[in-house]
Amino acid sequence: MNIFKIATILTLAASLGACNTTDRLANIGQAPVLTTIQDPTATAGYQPVRMPMPEPMADTYQANSLYRTSARGFFKDERAHRIGDILTVVVTIDDSAKINNQTQRSRNSTNSAGMGGLFGAAVDGIGGGSFDPKAAIDLTSGVKDTGNGSVNRSEALETSVAAVVTQVLPNGNLVIEGRQEVRVNFEVRDLIVAGIVRPSDIQANNTIPSTKIAEARISYGGRGQITDVQQPRYGQQVLDAILPF
Repeated sequence: MNIFKIATILTLAASLGACNTTDRLANIGQAPVLTTIQDPTATAGYQPVRMPMPEPMADTYQANSLYRTSARGFFKDERAHRIGDILTVVVTIDDSAKINNQTQRSRNSTNSAGMGGLFGAAVDGIGGGSFDPKAAIDLTSGVKDTGNGSVNRSEALETSVAAVVTQVLPNGNLVIEGRQEVRVNFEVRDLIVAGIVRPSDIQANNTIPSTKIAEARISYGGRGQITDVQQPRYGQQVLDAILPF
């Protein structure tokens, strides 16, 4: 059964590798193609956001009044608040983490037991005198484990991207998603930002910092010749996934 699974994985990997290789061979000497602009809600794998919401409250109106409680002021900046509106997300990431863990465990155990007689007969007479009843059972065991682990990483990213409001939740929070592609020579840089924001966190210039985005999903990567060189070959990736040693 394990051999069948391994053969299936190798076959699928070879098929995917062949498709990718064919595409790369067909585009030798050409820059990576930018993806077409499309509706984020129509992309494969899109799922609407559902969050716990308070009970909805109906707008109240006063007789002979032009105002309602949920309306925006006439003299305030119009910031993104409806589906399809655009706002700018300022992405600022400056994180660092340093972790050092050490674990050591040691245990020794020694057990011994003697046997002077068996079924009423002296044991020292068994085996022609070669049997030692004082050492009938002698067990010794030892366990020693030592582990060390350390993490030292630092990340810094500062950029901005325009995002589109794709959904308005019942409590007024906005679901946003933005994507930006920049091609330089034969490398494409992808920046994707998605999450949930409060309208009150949007600044007067219609921008919002990434630290104000709830459930933030930020992806910064690329594709092209440089990315291909940085990755191991497909065969090596398959072997790394299936080999137990």
